[in-house]
Amino acid sequence: MSKKISPIHIDVSLDENNIPEKIQWSAPDGGVDNELAQAMFLALWDGRNQETLKMDLWIKEMPLDQMKLFFHQTLVTMSDTYLKATQDEKMSATMKDFCDYFAEKLELKKDL
Repeated sequence: MSKKISPIHIDVSLDENNIPEKIQWSAPDGGVDNELAQAMFLALWDGRNQETLKMDLWIKEMPLDQMKLFFHQTLVTMSDTYLKATQDEKMSATMKDFCDYFAEKLELKKDL
């Protein structure tokens, strides 16, 4: 029985100081081919060591207002994913409350 492998490929172009200038990614099974991105969070769970391995990258030209929106949308997505993975509606709602608070403090509500 053969198992399918579904590749996800990320290329990061760096300047002479190793600062990201360009992020491109592909996920052929998802229909993504060399799409540009300005920022990324990657988190992987190491079950053996019981710890999260992470990578946070953004290009040096990433505007601050877009970074704030990126963080907010990522937090909202994490609360959705938490609910889907755990079925813990109470904690998911608490996380959503924090997302609302976060957006309010950053004055993002007018943009959403």
